[in-house]
Amino acid sequence: MLEAARPLGTEQVPLSAAAGRILAEPVVARVDSPPADVSAMDGYAVRQADLEAGLTRLRVAGESFAGAAGGQTIGSGEALRIFTGAPLPAGADRVVIQEVVEREGGEAVIAGPLSSGRHVRTRGSDFAAGDTLLEAGRRLDPRALVAAAAADLDQVAVHRRPAITIIGTGDELVEPGEAAGRPDTIPESVSFGVAALAELWGGEVVRRARLRDDPQALEQAAARALAASDLIVVTGGASVGERDYAKAMFASAGLELIFAKIAIKPGKPVWLGRAAGKLVLGLPGNPTSALVTARLLLAPLVAGLAGRDAAAALGWRTAPLAQGIGPCGDRETFARGQWRGDAVAPLSNQDSGAQKALAAADVLIRRRPAAPAAAAGETVEIIDF
Repeated sequence: MLEAARPLGTEQVPLSAAAGRILAEPVVARVDSPPADVSAMDGYAVRQADLEAGLTRLRVAGESFAGAAGGQTIGSGEALRIFTGAPLPAGADRVVIQEVVEREGGEAVIAGPLSSGRHVRTRGSDFAAGDTLLEAGRRLDPRALVAAAAADLDQVAVHRRPAITIIGTGDELVEPGEAAGRPDTIPESVSFGVAALAELWGGEVVRRARLRDDPQALEQAAARALAASDLIVVTGGASVGERDYAKAMFASAGLELIFAKIAIKPGKPVWLGRAAGKLVLGLPGNPTSALVTARLLLAPLVAGLAGRDAAAALGWRTAPLAQGIGPCGDRETFARGQWRGDAVAPLSNQDSGAQKALAAADVLIRRRPAAPAAAAGETVEIIDF
């Protein structure tokens, strides 16, 4: 899966549309910040030499506001009324905060003790033109967007988001809102969770389709998806069976399997392949099985395609058990769990079709094949779910 999770290319996007994207190139500042020596406080710009000479009454020579052009000058015995972010006049090298100054007509009288700080932000003290503010590979979170805008960039180079089609299959499925009073149907729920997970990890879901087990319709849908997507996710089929068409629908497009099954629980059926140069991932139809395997396999796949570190999507760590857990069978197993304070507890309902219990789970507890039972307080591997 990690080998297949390669970035798809880059594009330039406006900064206003870049939230959550992954930088493909470093962000390099085009300007100094601040662009000049500016005041860090509201107060009076003065000459330090005047203060050291004992002057406490200074003539106010003018005012300076943020955004105003520079070019003002003060001489000995003068001060300039100044506001936060405003450029310092030539000759000034410190700001006396307004709280210790009394204004008497055209003079500023320093009436209180001075702090040790000069309250001046010097030109380029934050960063200078040419400085690298963000490295390639950084996700453009709110803090990074501030830095990119401060660098005076109106657009950035980012990795392209993978276009994803999700196809849910099964004769028993209907759209949510249509199943009440129809005992032969169930609401199709899996694709909503899979779509949300894919977008959370950097994908763009361009189509979500629900299809009956009709081979011709499925093959046509596969062709449309391959033409419009970088990745197709097919959900459906509890296991192998006569009406499991998930792989067959891509046969005419030359499906080549990267892996055909995986020895985990839950995890039947899960497979990955390529058809017409596009990736195709098969997930189970049971909701819990689908979401668990999507978290383990789809999340790193989408992350890597979107330019993120795919392996970082599998951030395993350890936590103590709040209550015991039974022994593991011959397949690696991922139990749904829930935080209880600083420890995790397995949910009582581990059925692969459970949806209420699925909503309650916030971690997966990893159990290695043939692992013995573990008691409360013992450490287990977990991942955020």
